Amino acid sequence: MTVVAPAPERLIDLERYPIDALDTTDGRALVERCRDQLVVDGACELPGFLTHDGTAHLAVEAEALAVAAHPSRVEGTPYLEFPDESFPEGHPRRALGANSLRAVAYDVFPSDSGLRAIYEWPVLRSFVAAALQEHELFPYADPLGALNLAVMGDGDELAWHFDQTDFVVSLALVPAEAGGDFEFVPRIRTADDEHYEEVGAVLAGDASSTRRLPMTPGTLLLFEGRYSLHRVTPVEGDAARLVALLAYDTKPGTTSSDLLRLVRYGRER
Repeated sequence: MTVVAPAPERLIDLERYPIDALDTTDGRALVERCRDQLVVDGACELPGFLTHDGTAHLAVEAEALAVAAHPSRVEGTPYLEFPDESFPEGHPRRALGANSLRAVAYDVFPSDSGLRAIYEWPVLRSFVAAALQEHELFPYADPLGALNLAVMGDGDELAWHFDQTDFVVSLALVPAEAGGDFEFVPRIRTADDEHYEEVGAVLAGDASSTRRLPMTPGTLLLFEGRYSLHRVTPVEGDAARLVALLAYDTKPGTTSSDLLRLVRYGRER
């Protein structure tokens, strides 16, 4: 018997977010609103992107998948690199922070997965491309990392860091009992200036420029993290924080390294 995944049209609130009609007045207005937010903040938050029933359905799916998550805990700098000892003690390039979470790989998602259906839906990919002002986006070719579920339990966190990719697409599904908020400092660095002094101040606890986005189920977030410092605050309580991460790129064939797959998923293939 063929198992059919729930249609994305039944999970996404297309009346509020007409991503399937980008050539209409409402569709164009949605894209422009997203572009404006991204230009100013490097982030576009779409609360209620999933319907109430869609959120509930995908939360149940995610909780069932979470038992297959692989744990990882590493220390790293905000630049996702080894500490650079050519810089003085206390410099951001030498700062280490804890990162711990569990992850479910793409190939674990079953054929009837609603999350898989949303990720693979060309309509969503076209919308994300339009919002990011990209001509076209392609699904990751990585068999493990194209779509994954990030599972964060009590004590898990992601330290302050910059992404090595231009953008991240995430779908919030289940919040933690406490903590697990997404915090970021918009556009703190540029391609021409690292602004180490400002970055160092944030690492030292200066929250004057920090924005916090509480983890609200059903929210789609487009985030340009290469230039915006960001973190996930420590999770507290028994309920795991569940977020789906949807990986696209501006060119076809993009994949992850064997080392990254081994650390994140416990296997290279």
